Amino acid sequence: MKANRLNNKLNIIGHNVKKYRNLKNLTQEDICTKMSLLGIALYRSDIYKIEHFERIVKDFEAYAFCKILGISLDMLFEKAKEEFN
Repeated sequence: MKANRLNNKLNIIGHNVKKYRNLKNLTQEDICTKMSLLGIALYRSDIYKIEHFERIVKDFEAYAFCKILGISLDMLFEKAKEEFN
């Protein structure tokens, strides 16, 4: 079964994951380690794919990104409405 895409993207938060990760001076590997401490197994390649809109983000992963990056869901989804114009 092929996943649905929006504007040829599998997620709409990849840019913000990368933006806030860089603002916090965290590497993709740092995110993986912090995710693991929350019980979520993600590899560096998963983070790369999320940041480049090539992987779907599960709801619990989105919540964990917020927790790790110290941001709100609104911040994670900022500019997402632009995808619907």
